[in-house]
Amino acid sequence: MPKKIIRKTLKHAQNMPRWAKIVSISFLLLVFLQPVTQSQVEDNEQKIVRQQLDERQRLSAVISPSLETQDFPAQLPLDGLKDFFGNQELPSGNAVVVNYTLDQNLQIKAKKLLESYKPDYGALFMMDAITGRVLAMTSFERDAEKPGNWAKRARAPAASVFKIITATAAIDRKGVTAFRTIRFNGGNYTLYKKNVLSEKNNRWTRSVTLKDAFAKSLNTAFGRLSLEELTPKDMEEYAGRFFFNQKIPADFDVEKSTARIPAEKGFEFTEVASGYNKFNLMSPVHGAMIAASVINGGKMIIPYVVDELKTPLGQSIYQGKPLDNGFVMTSESANTVRTLMEETIHSGTSRKTFRNLVNHKNFKEIEMGGKTGHFTGDDPKGRVDWFVGYASDENHKIAIAALTINKKFWTVKSSYLGQTLFRSYFNKLNGHDDLERVPASRRRHARR
Repeated sequence: MPKKIIRKTLKHAQNMPRWAKIVSISFLLLVFLQPVTQSQVEDNEQKIVRQQLDERQRLSAVISPSLETQDFPAQLPLDGLKDFFGNQELPSGNAVVVNYTLDQNLQIKAKKLLESYKPDYGALFMMDAITGRVLAMTSFERDAEKPGNWAKRARAPAASVFKIITATAAIDRKGVTAFRTIRFNGGNYTLYKKNVLSEKNNRWTRSVTLKDAFAKSLNTAFGRLSLEELTPKDMEEYAGRFFFNQKIPADFDVEKSTARIPAEKGFEFTEVASGYNKFNLMSPVHGAMIAASVINGGKMIIPYVVDELKTPLGQSIYQGKPLDNGFVMTSESANTVRTLMEETIHSGTSRKTFRNLVNHKNFKEIEMGGKTGHFTGDDPKGRVDWFVGYASDENHKIAIAALTINKKFWTVKSSYLGQTLFRSYFNKLNGHDDLERVPASRRRHARR
């Protein structure tokens, strides 16, 4: 039918004045051609995303074995990458030149930090929160001659970092504010069934806002919040939004983070909500992605480490591009979660570590937020210490995850590793000297 109308209109337009012809043809374009064009745009966008996912998968298959041993080879074998050439003639030889997104200063700094403090296990992963470019990825294992890449492994309990997911679900799904009052019994960092399941108010009952409960990582308060505001279905949905139990489509292999959500409300549900369990596991790559989504207005950005592939003669055959998984929460909800994470830095579990940095004149305009987490894990055995966070000025947003695992003694807080890399990034960006050194007093072994 549209084709008949178009032919009839064009036939009548032959005898119309010039202005009438223009109006008629413009009307036809507006009415009939725009929907087709819009549909084509949507199809093209989906095609581009599918192509990106396919390219990342092929890159991951080739590059992941090297990254598992923390090697970043300057060349990759041609096998597995031939599709990137399309109709172009394959180059002579059997290798493709690869450029990485890594910031060499940050990569060296991160590596030296772990080598200086020597935790039993450690990993640092830093990314651009806007684009997903990997800025630093390094790992350390004290007793291994050639350590694996713990930044990509999801072996450590997510611990209290999972409180970000619980808080987001309550804020985004239920409209809870940062100043929502939570009444609870029991200690700050324990979680006992008789306390968290009790609804009684007595002289030992305390009140705390969500902001303070998050900043100070109060387990029983978060357990009460989950019982009062959330359902297992809510928790499962938001864990999925944050990529738990899903494959992360990076251009390098990342172990799947797991979140086991009980089917009914109860004590196990409060353990999950507060991060007080061993069975919800997370990788540092995933931890940085979670922090990035908060400072990026709720959009979940997927990291990538390959910036460009070239032929030996310098011809570009692949360019790394940003890829996102949409919004895990509204921008308004992200702003509220930012309030919680900022409070962690200013008055919560990271206040001592970040005190000098937030008070430094060069960092007055830098927004920083984070979340710590501590728990004892089984693979490997040891005390897990997390810091995931972000730092941002008007034009730059970065996210980091720092993980240390120690069998008996701790040598450095993960939050200290995070703030040191924040300092290095913005000092270099703003042309300031990076005077931070590893003090001998902090290299000593101290009992946790």
